[in-house]
Amino acid sequence: MTENQYDVGSPLTFIYKEIDGIRVSLDVYLPPDGNVDQQCSQQVKHCPAVVYFHGGGLTVGNKQSWFPTWLKSRLSARGIIFISADYRLLPPGTGYDVLADVKDAIAFVAGDLNVQIDQELAGLSFGSRFRVDPASIGVAGSSAGGYCAYLCAIHAVPKPKVLLSLYGMGGDFLTDQYLALKKQSFLRGREMLDPADFSEYMYPFDSLPSTSDSPLAYHPQSYHIPGYPANPRMLITRLYLQLGVALDYITGQHEPSLSATLREAIHIEGPLDEALIADHKMIFPQFNVTSDWPATYLIHGTNDTAVLLRESRTLHSLLAKAGVEVISEELPGREHSFDYQPGAELEYEGSFDAIVQFLYRHLT
Repeated sequence: MTENQYDVGSPLTFIYKEIDGIRVSLDVYLPPDGNVDQQCSQQVKHCPAVVYFHGGGLTVGNKQSWFPTWLKSRLSARGIIFISADYRLLPPGTGYDVLADVKDAIAFVAGDLNVQIDQELAGLSFGSRFRVDPASIGVAGSSAGGYCAYLCAIHAVPKPKVLLSLYGMGGDFLTDQYLALKKQSFLRGREMLDPADFSEYMYPFDSLPSTSDSPLAYHPQSYHIPGYPANPRMLITRLYLQLGVALDYITGQHEPSLSATLREAIHIEGPLDEALIADHKMIFPQFNVTSDWPATYLIHGTNDTAVLLRESRTLHSLLAKAGVEVISEELPGREHSFDYQPGAELEYEGSFDAIVQFLYRHLT
């Protein structure tokens, strides 16, 4: 913030909860005051908000990682508040910690956030006049952030008005991507990983601290693999998928291994016995789709090797069957994180505009 003036280009950061000795925060991007109608420029305008959850396989990242500039800029131009939220990471966290955090994030945005914005901007000669309308909150997420958005759709209070999932994980956890032991490269042709190199992150954990903030880091060009991830958390989701144990870490059920139980059951002819996941059903989005799920926009590349297209297709089918308004856009030949590739803004401009129009329609 500049002296006595709110800098609309910078976020306001707030701690929305403290737990396990860590502070979990979110960034609030208020649109410029120029977007306020002239007749109400001297008064606070309560506006819709979209809460975004970052990707990273649930194991890495923070509220500035893989930041969707295209989404934030378009929402700001329409006078919609953009919020990017952290959540506790696996491990030692589990999907239950993620669930608790995203619920608390939505409750904070709908509750105490406006008071804290007022306090933050008090006394400034010029500050944004936008505040959150608690009755008009949407959620969005990329990859693992899509899972966070799904949990919000199921459990958050207030329930989001609309949901955007970009190649979101969690639409179908009962696939070989999560359950099968991989013997050869399966994700973008990348090398197989040695579990011994990641012992700190393998169950049982030895005093692994909780965190909601693990920034991306890469080795320099002088490294023997230039630009290779320097933060080991950037690789461990791939390791869990390689070993077919990702659901053990998401649910926290290692003994007996939930993944092993499901891996055996999934190949038995006939429908899966939901009793196998009864203890964890609340964090499996595919078993919680009802008619009051918010309107949803799904977008996914057909060649995604990190989160398979099947996940969005499964969720689309479940939502349509439940009578929920849902759009599913498939991008031919596109991989994971297509919206961060060079030239994405120009190539996907039509899709980006359609997404924001969908969000805008349901929020206003």
